[in-house]
This record gives sequence, structure tokens and C-alpha cells, in this order.
Amino acid sequence: MKLKGLFLILFLFLMPGCVPQADLDQNDPREGASPQELVISAAASLQEVLTAVGKEYRREEPGEEPVFNFGSSGTLQRQIEQGAPVDVFISAGVRQMDQLEEQGLLLPGTREDLLKNQLVLITGRNNEGLAGTADLVKDSVHLIVLGIPETVPAGQYTREALLKLDLWDTLQPNLVMAKDVKQVLTYVETGNADAGFVYYSDALGSERVKIVEVLAPELHEAILYPAAVVKETKNKAAAQAFMEYLKGDTARRIFEEYGFMTIQRGN
Repeated sequence: MKLKGLFLILFLFLMPGCVPQADLDQNDPREGASPQELVISAAASLQEVLTAVGKEYRREEPGEEPVFNFGSSGTLQRQIEQGAPVDVFISAGVRQMDQLEEQGLLLPGTREDLLKNQLVLITGRNNEGLAGTADLVKDSVHLIVLGIPETVPAGQYTREALLKLDLWDTLQPNLVMAKDVKQVLTYVETGNADAGFVYYSDALGSERVKIVEVLAPELHEAILYPAAVVKETKNKAAAQAFMEYLKGDTARRIFEEYGFMTIQRGN
């Protein structure tokens, strides 16, 4: 029991990307009441938007305290497989959710596709020498960054697209792998890479990059963000309530403001 308690503390407070919602809004109308913490493990591309959604949720539901753990979907999947204390998982790829479901690690009946996104090619704001994927073979393009395809869904989609464009093998000497889409964005923002592949929502939130091409959806698997309650949750009702909130009008408005496409129920 002591080891389990220590693991919980380390997971919630020492992991990079773990964001307690209490840090965002210190005005607590509960006058000392202890809120119920919900651990939501979510893809790195959702960091800004879920932080905003979580702030609104806490305001509307003061008895709940969302705690977000952001990372690549593959890394988060492995954490759940290893018994990490997670209530809700939101992936940027279907494959990771499929594998958890196959292992019986999701609460039956709770999985839903929540959002859609687009894959885009970006470069620095002042780079005028890159107009699309066809220009990636130019001598002036030295480094192209993408997420690790095995663990980062955006990297998986990028590899699929470059294979269909017959560019994957050609570009190998210039490709740099990043741990998640946020790192891809940082590489391009800082000029450490000439180009990179991220989601539309990531590029929309940066003033230091520009989108030079939105890749055609037929070049890669559909970009879906499935969400589900983790079977071992100790907060089943609260986790399901948070899932419902993510599909409500307030959350949908925020998702769309941040460049995501929401999915109508029944679609």
C-alpha cells in the first residue's frame, strides 16, 4: 500500500506535463471543502485547450478538481497499461485507444470519438522559401521534424502521408524525431528545424510559425481524438460526468476556438 501511495504522488506531481487545475483559479467558493480530483491523461496537442476547458469545468462544478497529465498518446497508453491512476484518457490516435480496449482496460460503453483535427506542414513565420511538401526536397531545407511515428499519432499520420507522396525515403537524411507535437512546434518556432508537421490546432496557437500546407485527408488515416473512462477509475460517476461535459456546448465552443473540429453525437 505504501508503494502504491508513493507511485500516485510521483505520478501526479513529478511527471512533466501534469497540470493541477487549482493553479489556474484560486478562488474556491467551497470554503475549505476538499474537491474530488480527477486525473485526465490527454494527448500533448490538447494541453492549451483542455487547460481552458478545465478552468470552466471547475468554475461550473466546484466539487471537482481536474488534474491533467499531458504527453504523447503512446506514452500515456503505456502508463495506463502499467497501472497508473488515471480516470479519463483522451488520445490523439485511434490505435492507442484500440489497444487499451482490447486489453480490457477501458470502462465498457464509455468510449467516444470526441474531436477531429488536420495535419499541416509549418515553417518559420519569415521563411519564404517553403510553399508546400513539394519544396521539402530543396537543398535549402536541412531539417524536417515530426513526432516519433511509433508513439506520436501526428508522427504516424506524417509517415503515412509522406509514404503516399513518395517522399518518405527521399527525406530520411533530413528527418528529426520529436517526443510529441509540442516539441515539433518548438523546434520550428526556435529555428532549429526548417519545417515540421503538427496539427492545425497547434499551428493556430503560435505566432512564430505559419502553415504552408494543409495535407489532404486522404493521405493519412482520419485524425480522431477518442476519449474513454479508464476501467480502474475510483471515481466512475465523476469521470463519466466529465466526459459528458466535454461533449457539451461550453466545451465544444472552446474546442472550436482552439482550432479543433467537434463531432456531433450520432456521427
